[in-house]
Amino acid sequence: MATLPTIDHELLRTFVAIVDQGGFTRAAQTVNRTQSAVSMQMKRLEEDVIERPLFVRQNRQLLLTSEGHTLLGYARKILSLQGEALTLLRQPDMVGRVRLGVPDDYVMRFLPGILKTFSQAWPLVDVDVHCAPSSVLSQQPQESLDLIIMTREIGDEIGTILRQEPMVWVSAESHCTHLQTPVPLAMFEAPCFCRRHACNALDRAGRTYRIAYSSPSLATLQAVVGAGLAVSAWMRSLVTADMQILGVKEGFPELPEASIVLQRTSSTQSPIIASLAEHIVEGFRL
Repeated sequence: MATLPTIDHELLRTFVAIVDQGGFTRAAQTVNRTQSAVSMQMKRLEEDVIERPLFVRQNRQLLLTSEGHTLLGYARKILSLQGEALTLLRQPDMVGRVRLGVPDDYVMRFLPGILKTFSQAWPLVDVDVHCAPSSVLSQQPQESLDLIIMTREIGDEIGTILRQEPMVWVSAESHCTHLQTPVPLAMFEAPCFCRRHACNALDRAGRTYRIAYSSPSLATLQAVVGAGLAVSAWMRSLVTADMQILGVKEGFPELPEASIVLQRTSSTQSPIIASLAEHIVEGFRL
């Protein structure tokens, strides 16, 4: 029986890069090779290994042939398995589970990028994400979570400060909800220092208001504010493109800054926990 040729994983890596980057030029930068070297690799893969064309050009666009689509699925699986094998063999202590507590506030804004880079580095580590308000997370039993991201008042930080930024008033860009009297507010459930500071600031400014909506979920508050139903207050980094920041000229007093901190609750000297902590610190810098 004839022996089937083997596929060099570098050829597969380049092939996947071409697909993901949409062409040979950008793929060459990704795999740190010249464009001519990438072209030679694909010629070898098509002519000597697969013996079928993998790409076809159509209106200056590089498209996959049916054989190319088939190979792409296998290539991703092969490269993924290779990465898992190397992780298991070279870093046997980087296999396991880490428990992360984080407020709903930061899940959509920061967590996807953090978890993506962490998963790429350590594909065999499972991450349990527990979402709860900062006031709840601060009361969690020490043994229930390994890492906690929380919002804290300035001067009341425990752990590593990830970033400090002001709280701001927000409303829908295309609505005039902030002109209503009393102004309808959409706020996090009590106890929440953002809610406390916002209400106290309005009281001092003599601005009448009502808590029209209350929720522990930022997504819910964003939906309410985005629909033009209420004004809210949260950290500046959580403001979306369809919202406007309100200030003194709109009748809303300044709010204080707050800190986002990372607290390590586990006493275990785990490289998994340490690595995720590093990824979190880096992710909040962006």
